[in-house]
Amino acid sequence: MNVRDPLAKLVTAEYILKSTKAPGQPRKTVFTNGCFDLLHRGHVDYLLRCKSLGSILVVGLNSDESVRRIKGEERPVNRERDRAFVLAALECVDFVLIFEQDTPLQLIRTVQPDVLVKGGDWPPESIVGGDEVRSRGGEVYSLPLLQGFSTTDLIREIASS
Repeated sequence: MNVRDPLAKLVTAEYILKSTKAPGQPRKTVFTNGCFDLLHRGHVDYLLRCKSLGSILVVGLNSDESVRRIKGEERPVNRERDRAFVLAALECVDFVLIFEQDTPLQLIRTVQPDVLVKGGDWPPESIVGGDEVRSRGGEVYSLPLLQGFSTTDLIREIASS
């Protein structure tokens, strides 16, 4: 049995730019980002819909330190390398990038995606990097989230049982 190491999808932003913007490679690159701490049905549904907007799906993954700054000291539940492995194992995810900053703006500027996507809790006009993507003729989407699925709620449910 030939099993590919999912972490082979963990690459640099420069690698993605070379791979997706090479001459003769007219592929539409979609970028999204998040913590993806406890991967659940809502995440997978969201990522599948992101992938449907183009041919290459790049996921920016907040580092452990970034997640702590954003979500609090008790997060993340899973370490960044483990979160990256699980994301990369999904067929719909083509590349994973771990970033240290609180926002993916640097990654978006380097990767230069054709499509930028966030969950529906982000209005399109406030999506970080949206202006950069639109200025290059790209598209920015805020996709509705699958109701009833939340990492925070899942953590609460586990803690109370």
